[in-house]
Amino acid sequence: MNPAFDQLQSYPFQKLTALTRGITPNPQLKPISLHIGEPKHPTPEFIKRALTDNLGGLANYPTTLGAPALREAIAGWLKRRYGLQAVNAETEIIPVNGSREALFAFAQTVVDRTRASPVVVVPNPFYQIYEGAALLAGATPQYLHTLSDNNFALDFSQLSDDVWQRTQLVYVCSPANPTGRVMTLDEWQRLFALSDRYGFVIAADECYSEIYFEEAQPPLGALQAAQQCGRTGYPRLVMFSSLSKRSNVPGMRSGFVAGDAEILKKFLLYRTYQGCAMSPPIHAASTAAWQDEAHVVENRRLYREKFASFTRILGEATEIGMPDAAFYIWLDTLGDDTAFTRDLLAQQNVSVLPGSYLAREARGINPGAQFVRIALVASTAECTEAAQRIASFLRKK
Repeated sequence: MNPAFDQLQSYPFQKLTALTRGITPNPQLKPISLHIGEPKHPTPEFIKRALTDNLGGLANYPTTLGAPALREAIAGWLKRRYGLQAVNAETEIIPVNGSREALFAFAQTVVDRTRASPVVVVPNPFYQIYEGAALLAGATPQYLHTLSDNNFALDFSQLSDDVWQRTQLVYVCSPANPTGRVMTLDEWQRLFALSDRYGFVIAADECYSEIYFEEAQPPLGALQAAQQCGRTGYPRLVMFSSLSKRSNVPGMRSGFVAGDAEILKKFLLYRTYQGCAMSPPIHAASTAAWQDEAHVVENRRLYREKFASFTRILGEATEIGMPDAAFYIWLDTLGDDTAFTRDLLAQQNVSVLPGSYLAREARGINPGAQFVRIALVASTAECTEAAQRIASFLRKK
C-alpha cells in the first residue's frame, strides 16, 4: 500500500462525529446543522429540466475534454464575470466532476517526485483536500497561517527561501474557506512574483466566488488578477470553479478548470487515464446553468438575508464581523473550540465545526484553534433560530 496513507488525518466531519459521541442534545430543541458547507437552497427547475431532457446521452461515452457547447458556455461566463478579454475554449478550459476531484487530481499532475523534497504550500486553515493531494503526490505540505490580527491575509514571508525553492504547487482559496476573505490584487501580485522567481504552479480554488454581498462588487478572481497584471496566457496559473454553491447542485458534481494552456494539456492527459469524464446529461444541465445569472442573483439575495439576520442577533452577544464573501461565519470562541462545539450541541442542539479541525499546528501555532466554522446553509428561519440559541449560549458562558 502507498505509505502516504499513514500520513492522512481523519476528515474533519469524522473527527466531529468522534468528538460528539455520547452527547445527548437538548431534546426540547430541534437539531440545526450548521457544521457542513452543503448548499440547501432548492436546485433551479430549469437545471433539472435540462438534465432530464438529455438522459438519452447516457447511451454515449463522454469525452474527457467535454462538449464544445459546455466549454463555450464556460468561456462566455468567464468573460462576462471577470471581464477577461480572451479565453480559448479549446485549450484553456476543461470541465470537471466538481472542483474537489480536480483539486486533488491536479497535484498528481504537477508534482515532480524526481526532485528532492517537493513542497506544496497551502493556506492554514484550509480545505482538507489540499493536504491529502499533496501527501499522496509525494510532497510535503507547508502551511501559511491566516490570522485574525492580519485580517486573515496571506503572509508569504512566513516561509523561508529554502521552502520556496522546493515549492512546486501553491493552493489558494479566494473567497477563503473558512474565513471568507478575498485576496487583494496586491496579494496576487506578490504571489505571481514568487511564482516567477521560483517556478511553482498556482491552483486557485474559487468555488465560493459567486456568494457575495454587494452585487456591484464581485470578488476578484485569479485570471482577472493575472489579466490586470498583464500576464498574458495565465502563466503557471489554473483556477477551479464549481456549480455546487453557485447554482445549488452539489450532487451534480460539475465544475471546470481554466488557465495556462500548457499545464491543462498535461492535466487533460492525466484525466484521460484517470477516467473522470463528465456524463452527457450533466454536460447539458451545466451548459444551461453557466448561461443563466438570474438564479445566481436570487441565491445571493437569500444568503444576504440570512447573514443580516444572523449577524444582527449574534452581534448582541459577542463581537462578530461579516466575511468578504462565501457562506461561513468564522466565530472566535474566546476559548477551547472543541469544548464550545460539544457544549453548544448539548445545550442548544446546534452543530458547528471546530476550527482546529480545519487547520494544522505549524511553527507552534494552530490558527484554527479557538474558532468555530458556522455554515449558513440552512433556511433563513433556521439560521435565525440558530443565532438566537448561540447568543443565549454565549450569554450563559
